[in-house]
Amino acid sequence: MNESKRQQKFSKLIQRDLSDIFQKDKMGIFANTFVTVADVTISPDLSIAKVYLSMLMVKDKESMLDKIGQHKSEIRRDLGNKIGKQVRIVPQLNFYIDEVEEKAQKIDKLIDDLNIPPEDKEGENE
Repeated sequence: MNESKRQQKFSKLIQRDLSDIFQKDKMGIFANTFVTVADVTISPDLSIAKVYLSMLMVKDKESMLDKIGQHKSEIRRDLGNKIGKQVRIVPQLNFYIDEVEEKAQKIDKLIDDLNIPPEDKEGENE
């Protein structure tokens, strides 16, 4: 992850403003779903943004991602209205499901399921 300071600043700007757009949910596409922007990475020319979304209270994340993809132009337009005066171009948005939390839960479950015998205290005193 060798992003320049410019890319990092632009990523944080997009993440903040997209989070605001998703929280207000003007379009009503998320229903009872809580969608957060977990991370944004931006291409070196600032034209493409990879947006990683975390979704709570969703059974089928892929269908929700498809629904968000169908409204991509509206979301990009709203983003353009927010950042239009600060940037020359509004990047193309590509949405992905953030799986970091799910992987962490799987690892936690694996660790909890390990059968590790307690340490032998007598061996330490020798």
